[in-house]
Amino acid sequence: MGNSYAGQLKTTRFEEVLHNSIEASLRSNNLVPRPIFSQLYLEAEQQLSSLEAGSRADNEEEEEEEEEEEGSESSSPPVSYQVKPPPEGCCTTDGFCQAGKDLRLVSISNEHIEVPSGFLLVGAKSPNLPDHLLVCAVDKRFLPDDNGRNALLGFSGNCVGCGKKGFCYFTEFSNHINLKLTTQPKKQKHLKYYLVRNAQGALTKGSVICWKGAEFRGRQSSTSTCSSTLFQLPESSGLSGSTSSEPLPPANASAPAGTQQTAAAVDHIPSTAAFSSAVYNGKESPKQQMMKNNLSALTRPSVLGTLTNSGPPKKRHKGWSPESPSSTETWNLQLNPQPSNRIKNDGGSLSSLPHSALVGPASSPMVGSGEPVSVPDNLLKICKAKPVIFKGHGNFPYLCGNINDVIVSPLLYTCYRNSQSLSRAYEQYGASTIQPISEEMQLLLTVYYLVQLAADQVPLIEDLEQIFMRSWRESHLCEIRQYQAAAPQPFPQLPGPVAPVSSAQLPWLAGLAASSCNDSVHIIECSYSLAEGLSEMFKLLMEGKLTKTNYVVIICASRNRAIDSCIVITGKYQARVLSESMLSPSDYQKEVNYQLVTGKVETLGSFFSTLCPEGDIDLLLEKFYQENQGHISSSLSASVNKPAAVNGAGTAVCTSYEIERHQIRPFQLAVAQKLLSHICSIADSSTQNLDLGSFEKIDFLICVPPSEVTYQQTLFHLWHSGILLELGLEKEHLTKQRVEQYVMKLDAEAQIKFKIFLQNSMQNPHTLFVLIHDHAHWDLMSAMHSLYPQTELSTGLVDRLLNCREVKEAPNIVTLHVTSFPYALQTQHTHISPYNEIHWPSSYSNGVDLYHENKKYFGLSEFIESTLSGHSIPLLRYDSSFEAMVMALGKRFPRLHSAVIRTFVLIQHYSAAMMAVCGLSQMKNYTSVETLEITQNLINSSRQCPSGHGLMVVLRIPCVPLAAVAYERLYNVRERLALEDNFEIILGNPNSGITIGKHFVEQLKIWQKIEDVDWRPQTYLELEGLPCILIFSGMDPQGESLPRSLRYCDLRLINSSSLVRTSLEQELGLAAYFVSSEIHTEKPVVNDVLESDPEKLSSTDNEDEEIATEGSTSEKRSPMKRERSRSHDSASSSLSSKASTFCTESSPPQALSNSTEETTNNYERQKQKVDKGAQTTISKHLPPVTEQLDMKQNIKSTQVSITSSSSPPFSSSSSSSAPTHNSFILQTSQCSMTKASKQPPIVFLPKLVYDIITSTDSSGLPKSSSLLPYHSVMWASSFRPLMSKMMTCTEQSLYYRQWTVPKPIHMDYNNRNEGRMDTFHPRRLLLSGPPQIGKTGAYLQFLSILSRMLIRLTEVDVYDEEEININIKEESDQYYHQPGDLWPDLETFKKMPFDYTIHDPKYEDASLICSKLQTIDSEDRSVSRRQEDMYTCRQTTRMRLSKYAAYNTYHHCEQCHQYMGFNPRYQIYESTLHAFAFSYSMLGEEIQLHFIIPKSKEHHFVFSQPGRQLESMRLPLVTDKSEDYIKSPTFTPTTGRHEHGLFNLYHAMDGASHLHVLVVKEYEMAIYKKYWPNHIMLVLPSIFNSAGVGAAHFLIKELSYHNLELERNRQEELGIKPQDIWPFIVISDDSCVMWNAVEVDCSGDRRSDYTWTERNVSLKQILQHIEATPNVTHYALIGMRKWSSKTNSAEIKEPFSCCHVHDFIMLNVDLTQNVQYNQNRFTCDDVDFNLRVHSAGLLICRFNNFSIMKKQIVVGGQRSFHIKSKVSDNPVSISPAQYICAPDSKHTFLAAPAQLLLEKYLQYHSHRFFPLSLKNYSHPVLSVDCYLNLGPQIAVCYVSSRPHSLNISSSGLTFSGLLLYLCDSFVVASFLKKFHFLKGATLCVICQDRNSLRQTVVRLELEDEWQFRLRDEFQTANAKEDRPLFFLTGRHI
Repeated sequence: MGNSYAGQLKTTRFEEVLHNSIEASLRSNNLVPRPIFSQLYLEAEQQLSSLEAGSRADNEEEEEEEEEEEGSESSSPPVSYQVKPPPEGCCTTDGFCQAGKDLRLVSISNEHIEVPSGFLLVGAKSPNLPDHLLVCAVDKRFLPDDNGRNALLGFSGNCVGCGKKGFCYFTEFSNHINLKLTTQPKKQKHLKYYLVRNAQGALTKGSVICWKGAEFRGRQSSTSTCSSTLFQLPESSGLSGSTSSEPLPPANASAPAGTQQTAAAVDHIPSTAAFSSAVYNGKESPKQQMMKNNLSALTRPSVLGTLTNSGPPKKRHKGWSPESPSSTETWNLQLNPQPSNRIKNDGGSLSSLPHSALVGPASSPMVGSGEPVSVPDNLLKICKAKPVIFKGHGNFPYLCGNINDVIVSPLLYTCYRNSQSLSRAYEQYGASTIQPISEEMQLLLTVYYLVQLAADQVPLIEDLEQIFMRSWRESHLCEIRQYQAAAPQPFPQLPGPVAPVSSAQLPWLAGLAASSCNDSVHIIECSYSLAEGLSEMFKLLMEGKLTKTNYVVIICASRNRAIDSCIVITGKYQARVLSESMLSPSDYQKEVNYQLVTGKVETLGSFFSTLCPEGDIDLLLEKFYQENQGHISSSLSASVNKPAAVNGAGTAVCTSYEIERHQIRPFQLAVAQKLLSHICSIADSSTQNLDLGSFEKIDFLICVPPSEVTYQQTLFHLWHSGILLELGLEKEHLTKQRVEQYVMKLDAEAQIKFKIFLQNSMQNPHTLFVLIHDHAHWDLMSAMHSLYPQTELSTGLVDRLLNCREVKEAPNIVTLHVTSFPYALQTQHTHISPYNEIHWPSSYSNGVDLYHENKKYFGLSEFIESTLSGHSIPLLRYDSSFEAMVMALGKRFPRLHSAVIRTFVLIQHYSAAMMAVCGLSQMKNYTSVETLEITQNLINSSRQCPSGHGLMVVLRIPCVPLAAVAYERLYNVRERLALEDNFEIILGNPNSGITIGKHFVEQLKIWQKIEDVDWRPQTYLELEGLPCILIFSGMDPQGESLPRSLRYCDLRLINSSSLVRTSLEQELGLAAYFVSSEIHTEKPVVNDVLESDPEKLSSTDNEDEEIATEGSTSEKRSPMKRERSRSHDSASSSLSSKASTFCTESSPPQALSNSTEETTNNYERQKQKVDKGAQTTISKHLPPVTEQLDMKQNIKSTQVSITSSSSPPFSSSSSSSAPTHNSFILQTSQCSMTKASKQPPIVFLPKLVYDIITSTDSSGLPKSSSLLPYHSVMWASSFRPLMSKMMTCTEQSLYYRQWTVPKPIHMDYNNRNEGRMDTFHPRRLLLSGPPQIGKTGAYLQFLSILSRMLIRLTEVDVYDEEEININIKEESDQYYHQPGDLWPDLETFKKMPFDYTIHDPKYEDASLICSKLQTIDSEDRSVSRRQEDMYTCRQTTRMRLSKYAAYNTYHHCEQCHQYMGFNPRYQIYESTLHAFAFSYSMLGEEIQLHFIIPKSKEHHFVFSQPGRQLESMRLPLVTDKSEDYIKSPTFTPTTGRHEHGLFNLYHAMDGASHLHVLVVKEYEMAIYKKYWPNHIMLVLPSIFNSAGVGAAHFLIKELSYHNLELERNRQEELGIKPQDIWPFIVISDDSCVMWNAVEVDCSGDRRSDYTWTERNVSLKQILQHIEATPNVTHYALIGMRKWSSKTNSAEIKEPFSCCHVHDFIMLNVDLTQNVQYNQNRFTCDDVDFNLRVHSAGLLICRFNNFSIMKKQIVVGGQRSFHIKSKVSDNPVSISPAQYICAPDSKHTFLAAPAQLLLEKYLQYHSHRFFPLSLKNYSHPVLSVDCYLNLGPQIAVCYVSSRPHSLNISSSGLTFSGLLLYLCDSFVVASFLKKFHFLKGATLCVICQDRNSLRQTVVRLELEDEWQFRLRDEFQTANAKEDRPLFFLTGRHI
């Protein structure tokens, strides 16, 4: 098994090499030529990756189905048939029988019809009555089963009309019922339907009778199921073949029930067969035939099932009981999308075939033909094994006679067929000259492969497939390369292929090849048919002439037709392994159970009792017990009782005991974060499959396999993780019952818990439910199929629960599959997207340790690595003496299953080892060295620790009944030896908890400091430090974790015949382990000899020494030899021969033992046997001191002393046990448990498994990786590339997704939708990682961080800053309104003074506005923030979003889907583009704006009737009142925030109808429209693409006024007064997130006695409240307060303020008609506008009882303006000092608007223009008609030059500067002369160009008072085409 033939053919063509080899061997004198196989396949494989690409023949057309009416048994035309004349006087009417009784279904459907037992009612079709069915009663034995098989030939039926019985021929019966046929009557043709009773009891037409699998006719196999390992049959894809309508008793009562049906039990059913719920005659109806259209829909090769032919060779043949299903043949027939490659026609031989034999077209090679072959009686008794016959090419004869003693398999035939279709992948090159590998070559390669196999190896189908593929590839390498180079040429000229091997040469070449193998392969050539070869083979077997032969190859070859062949496995070991590998898991258990129940194993027990020369072992035990009862118990228990005494004295207590509590490792955190990022990517995708924003909390359910230990283990992790408290699911006082609500065992009671889970998910749509499927590979059975007995309710439960419609459709359930072996979830039909897979990360990348872990993980790769050369401690081992004894007993007891034999031998070894350790030294001969080592270390371990800590030994026995037998036996031996207090024996049954003795429970409670009286360990982890043997049963481990005190993992009894990657890896996963990373391997410290001199260790005192030494030296010389002997140890041949003698009754067994491992480079395990009478001492080379010492025994005269430097730890005499223990305490300072936890456990494997695990293929991967990944999947094709060692987990996943398909029994089988991606479930993820690495901790951590993220998603950072400049606010005792007033009183409000001071904290770095002579503190108001820190340094607080929040584009909930326009159930929102133009005199041109209006929003607008031109936006009336309507249109200017802007006002408006317009720049129109398809867009003209927010505000206002005029005109025609049209609009920032209202309680006596509370309210409530203000149209601007958590009572004592309003304003466009926003402004445009509005005498009202929260958005807005150089694209930061320059200078020009440069420059460097103003707040800068921010250290005073404007009194004020910004004609010289300036005050005049600058100076007569210099002229750093602004500065004279 372990050999790897993964080499590549040499470049010479195969046939040439073959012929050269033959020629050389003919000329050679050497009798044994070198096998050609080794010449061809030892060269390393070259990568032919270009050939792998097109390797699947996916799209070939299917062969057309034959007509159903065509003759099915012969391809010849139908023969005309002469009907026998009916007897005179009888009835001949169609539909009636000859007795005149009506048989038509319509007539007698309601009549009672007597149906004899064993008969069924069927419907026959008469050619003369096409619309009727005739009712017949037919013996069901002559009808096929559900799969079209097992029908007896012939006929037996009754007439239901007249009651006549006993029709034995269908011809006779068809005459009786008047079918009047013109062709030969055939039951297959005329018996069409089963008849069933419906709910009313009426007889109706049921399912079609499935004759011969008619739906498969004309098809031949093309795709591979042959990749099941060991030539085994693929696992059953349906119900086992033995399930017919009623149970069938075994034909041979003495044979085991399972063995007769070996082959029949593993058949496939048709893949799409549906289970019908109808019953026929009270029994289950047969499955429906597969629909033909389903067949045509299959584009990829798909295996549809296997059919079994159990037909006898002749009618009622004596060798075939009609009562029992035949186990002779099992056929695996598949859909073949292309015509057969075989060019032969043996249709002629079909005419003699029995009816039920048809399984394909006439040319099918699977059809039995010719004379039957009789299987001789007593074959099994004589051969000691059932031969396994693999059908090969051509026809296979029938077998009759003792067919229970042979097994027939189609696996090789399938492999041959698949290998012949390889060339299909190359038809893309345009020619068909590349021929498939010939049948002769296939057979020859098979022979060479078998010749290469060692005596203890079993053939692997994967090996053969790779050999065929490489051979074919190599033989056509030139053609393939030529095709690839010249692909365009349809028919390139190619050299013809070398002449292939002919069928005449084949037998001779095969014989030549087999001549070198010592008769291991025997060739039988037959001339006529395979029947004669099989007969000869049976004869040779019966004569005992094939005892040394493992494989018999039978070839029938002749020149004129294709070859027939078959291969018979006659080797006892190989035949046993292969036959057992064909059993399904349930059949395996049934078989073992049967053998135990029927007492067949008693012969084994009686045989064991004869082995010991001194009598039965039980008698020895009893004698020992009686003799030593008192003495042993006291001496042995001394060590156990000692700890208590020691503890009491306060000395020498072991301090190393600790059970690891829950802690998160770096790896687990990384995986949790990867899971979270995948969840986020699902939510972020545009598919709307997961709306994270709508969830408020997390809930979860963890599904685990029905193992009580795994269940308790998960509860333990969950309890200690604290996750339930963190998620807020439970309160502080957590009980175990509450924790159990979150973990579900997948057993019979699971459905109740799952139903509650589903109900919770439906009732809580705002909770995200995470369904975690742990150990997800465990039960992947389809709910429709089951391999296991129907009593197992849990089978298929995962499919029924996790794949139910409710889970798939629930938008708030995410399913996470967690497994160490994800392969079965990575098929072509998987539900899981490859993008939703999360793989455990690698710890190293390019040699860098990515995650600093203090522990090193030991998994499969590390275990394999330990067996390689250079490693002194191999962790994987096998026991050759045990294997030899098993093999010998297998030959002696051929009827017993090897699992039974292996278990009994191992129990015997453990029993003998325990006795040997307890002083019965003679028993050492009856155990193996490995078992003795385990037992000694186990028993001694508790003595080496002052506290009695010990080691755990796991004994894995998959079969539960065998585990119970082992437990009972070992328990009994332990009691007899008085070791019951030394170590515990625990039976680990998956369905029950842990039971251990009271004594050991007390020990554990002391160690773990547990005071609970009722405490019992419930997980294996809690057995830390307990010396015990854990008998681990159950067919598969189910996720149980083992403690760190695990030292030995004994897997010698695992089911090694079932070689599937998942099965092997999960068994080895039991030993996966974390060790401290500081100590990788512990070196021995006591015994130098052991470390330094392996040669001494490998010597014995016996004849076999020579063999062993020769083997080891030759291996050092030859690396080739070494590779071979790793998997086939050097002494095995002598072992095998002597094992057979020692297992005879006459000679007692000798000590079969193995030497230590060599520590030299070529570590090789030498197995040796010692001659009778001699005894051996062999020490294992193992790191712990105790183990090295334990192996030494006191031995008699022939002892080989290894060392004498220290006394033996455990003497063979019982009396010395106590002093021995003391010597141990002196020698070792650590307890054995501590040492066990610092190194991984040692694993013992069956030899077969060891060879597969430790051998590698050509890519360097372990051979186990290339096995079939899982029982319920199969390879999609033989033509698949090898997996590569360099593959990552993701690449492996993609490999399996391409090359594996699920069988019909797999739950994913029906999940296919050809060519489309929607087979993936969007909310399903897969987490895979090695076993025991910490996946549970990772997914619990994921739940934690997911919960935190959801909370974070429902929270936002809002600005939380106190109002600024509070100290400047005038404190007055006068209050204008009461604190509880809802609205301002107009007359009162007019009396309120305007507060010029800016209080909004966002203007903290803006210039102060002076209103009169103020005593401002001369403190430094400068702000240390840099420009870029403006956003990040502002103070924020995190707030939970309320239900009235505004949202960005990431929010998707059911309620606002329609509002957003994303709901797929609604139509895609169409929008139309409308132009809207109006003229504006200030700009001197017509402004054209564009509206994008979705269809759903068109009702807000008025369109002209003929041309649908946009006329106006509808406005309501002032008098309108509606609860569900907001009157004011809302405009939101925005830039750079298409994703993050808060434009979703659905919840904020509480669902009320409102008009919302986004104001966007032209270049951003498309992206905003994409994200907000259902919003109205107002697109600014392109000239404003680089403008600031002032331009947007300006256009919004002007558009709104223009629209107001249009609406007034329109509605005036309807009789409405112009002043009744609603004049307000809302201008809102894009970051307004929530709104609050203050509720004031003024119930106190005095005015100052009031309380207030602030709560979140909807924007609808606030707007409707403001819109309802009395005399609302008299207010020009209405705003609200900025929210702050530090708001105090004083700020809201006055409910209304007359001051600046920002961020969210209601603007009266009617009153402000003549007040404009400055369209050039980028910053402070709202302050500037507020000042203009106030100076125009208009009212600005701020509602202090309302506040607005603004979200911190770090993208877009003002940040989208980047100032950079116009010359270079280098992002060099440019300081504000460089924003201006002297005119005509060579300064670097900047690519930014001139206005932005001006504003930024003045903000940071205005002190250059106004040096006197710096911190001189009592002498501000006079700013005329505008407010520009001159920085926080300079104060400004705003005045308006407009006539009748409101200005502050400037008398007494002396200004330190004058700022004239783009001043218009209202500014005149006389106006400026009213103001007084300090001497040396500075002037700054800003104009559009230099000419305007000079004109302004002259017009305003500035030179009268101001002095100018030429060098005081500046400009913004813009190029001329960018229209820079120009400055002129001067000094006051």
